[in-house]
Amino acid sequence: MHRVSLLLTFVLLLPAFSGCFGDDDEVVVPQVAFDTTGLVAGTFSPISLTSPTSASVFIPYLVRQNTSGLVHNSTVLDLSAGSSVTLEVLAPPRTTMMVLLVGEFGRTNWPLRVASESWSTWLARGSPDSTGSSLIRSGSGFETVFNSSADSGGPVLALPITIHRPMHSGIAIENGGLHSTGFIHGKKVYDRLTVLSDTSPDPLDVADGASGFLDRWAGQGNLAYEDAALYLIQTLGDAGLRVESHRYLYTDALDNSNPEAYNICAYKDGEVFPDEWLVFGAHFDIAPPANLGLLDPHVTGMRTYGTRVGAYDNTVGTSMVLETAIALADIPTRRTHVFCFWSSEEGGKRGSDHWTDIYVKQDNPGVTVVDYINLDMVAVNWPGGGGAPHGDPATVIDDDGYPKDEEIWPMRVYLGPSSDHRVVNQPELAGLMQWIGADALGIEEQIGLLVGSENHSAETWKVDSWLESDRPEVIIYEDTTARSDHASFQDNLNAATIGFGGLVDGYWCYHQTCDTIEEMLEWMDTSDTDPVGGAPGVQNLVDSMDYVTWYAVLTLLHCDVKPLPNELI
Repeated sequence: MHRVSLLLTFVLLLPAFSGCFGDDDEVVVPQVAFDTTGLVAGTFSPISLTSPTSASVFIPYLVRQNTSGLVHNSTVLDLSAGSSVTLEVLAPPRTTMMVLLVGEFGRTNWPLRVASESWSTWLARGSPDSTGSSLIRSGSGFETVFNSSADSGGPVLALPITIHRPMHSGIAIENGGLHSTGFIHGKKVYDRLTVLSDTSPDPLDVADGASGFLDRWAGQGNLAYEDAALYLIQTLGDAGLRVESHRYLYTDALDNSNPEAYNICAYKDGEVFPDEWLVFGAHFDIAPPANLGLLDPHVTGMRTYGTRVGAYDNTVGTSMVLETAIALADIPTRRTHVFCFWSSEEGGKRGSDHWTDIYVKQDNPGVTVVDYINLDMVAVNWPGGGGAPHGDPATVIDDDGYPKDEEIWPMRVYLGPSSDHRVVNQPELAGLMQWIGADALGIEEQIGLLVGSENHSAETWKVDSWLESDRPEVIIYEDTTARSDHASFQDNLNAATIGFGGLVDGYWCYHQTCDTIEEMLEWMDTSDTDPVGGAPGVQNLVDSMDYVTWYAVLTLLHCDVKPLPNELI
């Protein structure tokens, strides 16, 4: 493997930036070198910085400190003349370029892209020589702390670096090959989903009679759920995580006892703030078998209730949390990371409600849950769409539902808590979601921040704002309603929450026997509806799983550095 120097590339940029530090100042051009022809997207890759003269370099990406292994959400390094430093940068997983900024030695103020644009857009509009969003640093090196500032500190030299994401050599594009590498990726999540949702008969499996883990209704007391829980415990334990089973006795309004609340949580203790917990969760249970698992709406022409597989709701969310836990198991963190699989969400969020109200508040009163990330019904969304296989969604949008139509099924990023649909109650959360999505995920053109107005009713504002925004494919919004497990964290712990979800209204197999991987693939197949730009179901589903998983993982890493509090408190 040879070492490639990018010094010549930067020399070619000099005419455009000559004198950018003042006519009398010498232009500072650090040499940047790294192995191979570029950084590998979705991995922590080494960068060596060497400056022939004194300079400061702003690295606005997740970086990992060599000694502690802790991840920082950006840093500024002061390089004296002739000095060198090597650091690990998490190369953005779904874009082709990253940008370093160079300024005079010891520089404190730096320009910054706005949250809703990428660094490439920032460069294209000439921002190295203009003012705009900016920040000021305090401290030095990896311990740098950034705060917003009205002063950009003047022009900088912007150094673009090409990054690439190779395909796995044994996976074709149509089978998800474009998103099959990185320390976590969509193909890995898809493969996990296929294991958990495998309907192949297994007559020796007394729990569900299948090779996968089906019939996961409610929680403890259900043999199939117990069997699947053992699989989670074994898999998480093999990754080196501390795994705990949380069983609770649920008592209903009639004072009847039901032992259904049974959560599996894996813990990775924080090295700096162990009593501050970041929780990453998905419900593991599926809709109970009110239809005895026999009635398929494709056959009967009518929907009932209940499923065996629950691929979309919510085995795919389970797969994302499981793969994330495995991927992050060996990465040191400041705060304790907790990866939870909730029971009884379909019965009223009983698993997460008991865990937050009993295990955290009563059993661990010294613990603060700083943020919660929820994954529920994800990946049947953009880049799929363009014609549902069974005639849904309806041509007419449901005003009282989530944005959707027969062409666009947005990915939902829902934030909370919220008290007023007409304002953004959690601006830092909303900004972080824009910041991550616009650059690292390459979905700058797809993102829309939905906010209601005085002209929008509380029931229809999401749809109204979406239509006025020209139907963006990825919608960031605050929701005053909370149907999933994030509600438990808002209600019981006053925690800020981030949720990721796909198509809800209009999905024919929602809570139905036909909620299988095969159904998800049909909904995500755009090869017939878009002969030019479309793709088969596996390719689109893996693509969607990739960017959704990365969205959640990058959010988790950013929040480990700087938790985002509930701004309504």
